[in-house]
Amino acid sequence: MLSEAKRFNVLDCGRRWGKSALAVNLLTENALEGHPVAYFAPFYSLLSGTFKELYSVLNELTTRKHDNQFIELVTGGSIEFWSLENPIAGRSRKYKVAIIDEAAFNRNLWASWTEAIRPTLTDLKGSAWFMSTPKGKNDFYKLWMRGQTGEPDWMSWQMPTVTNPFIDASEIEAARRDLPELAFAQEYLAEFNDNAANPFGMDKIRICTGQMSNEPAVCFGIDLAKSFDWTVIIGLDKFGVVCYYDRFQRPWNETKEIIRRLPRAAIKIDSTGVGDPITEDIQRERGDVHSFKYTSTSKQQLMEGLAAAIHQRRVVFPDGTIRAELESFEYQMTGTGVKYTAPPGLHDDCVNALALAWAMYVQDSGGQVKYSFL
Repeated sequence: MLSEAKRFNVLDCGRRWGKSALAVNLLTENALEGHPVAYFAPFYSLLSGTFKELYSVLNELTTRKHDNQFIELVTGGSIEFWSLENPIAGRSRKYKVAIIDEAAFNRNLWASWTEAIRPTLTDLKGSAWFMSTPKGKNDFYKLWMRGQTGEPDWMSWQMPTVTNPFIDASEIEAARRDLPELAFAQEYLAEFNDNAANPFGMDKIRICTGQMSNEPAVCFGIDLAKSFDWTVIIGLDKFGVVCYYDRFQRPWNETKEIIRRLPRAAIKIDSTGVGDPITEDIQRERGDVHSFKYTSTSKQQLMEGLAAAIHQRRVVFPDGTIRAELESFEYQMTGTGVKYTAPPGLHDDCVNALALAWAMYVQDSGGQVKYSFL
């Protein structure tokens, strides 16, 4: 791959491919030759790992350092570290090599590149490497395409995780079984997909959007308000169609009374945190209430169940807030798995309530979905 490199290079790779090792090698090699080089990451918190790795390699040749900021070497070379949370990161500097790590996760990548980083490469005719797992078709995709269309000075590669010979193939297959299809395609196959961060899929959400049912509810899912959030109650009829929907912000005593008055049907309710005593109160009065506590694992399983129902067209919901929340919902890969959540500033109460209702629907049918509108 290095033999194919040009001045500006874009590496689209799967998880655990080895981009961090490549970044360290490129920075080390050029700094040892006496050149100034730079490492850019979208968030300050991501700088420490690469700083520690570089310092462990170069500590005997280091003349001066400042954690997560710079390393200066006896060769005259230096490595500077920048968070792209700073919109003018690197401005006024000059570099022989710039590494832009986790590039797809910088929401202002194009501006960072054109207004701050690119000018730092002018004096020394320096090179740049953009490295990342993809995240939809954003600025990183735009830069990657420059290397695919024969632009002079640009080169790009797509490297799935399987191309790393040190990763056990069985681990990749285990991830394929555990992750939603779109998540696996993005995180391990390094595929660029529209709305890839959404576990449900925009086309699938659109297909499952329909009219509210007039049939009675066979089950309910309830997500209780946290802080500025909303309490949402969603009921499904025997065909898996939403037939009851309520979204409100009220005192706890009023919330409990609304739940008490729901028609007799199985209920799965969020009992996390402040929801636990409320759930216990209602359980004492109704025998058809099932508590559900959110953990990173349980929420992942809950959302994967809803995603499967949407992909298979086994659930129907009305247009409006429910659909809007489903479309904005996204997953984020973490060190322990997949985290499902709404983007900052948005809500996911309707998504949670629908997922709880679907889980109750499946549970009430003994694990077998007895009805479908397919």
